[in-house]
Amino acid sequence: MNGIIVSFRRGRHTQNTRHVLIKVDGIDSREKATELIGKEVVWTSPSGKEIKGKVASPHGKKGVIRVIFEKGLPGQALGTEVKIVPQS
Repeated sequence: MNGIIVSFRRGRHTQNTRHVLIKVDGIDSREKATELIGKEVVWTSPSGKEIKGKVASPHGKKGVIRVIFEKGLPGQALGTEVKIVPQS
């Protein structure tokens, strides 16, 4: 399952680069997004390094999910693809 990084989780004056909002293909409601909680998410950098994260919760009512990564993602990650795999 694939998704696209939409934005960092942020406030008015701050942004948290470990918390990322992801729009998943085929998920368009909060109910479907809650089924993804606990799954692992992997972002691969252009150089081939992988940063792993975990789905924490849905965000809003349109199927966007909130993912917490082990390390903060760089700004170049916005708009790129991630893979969602079942938790192992």
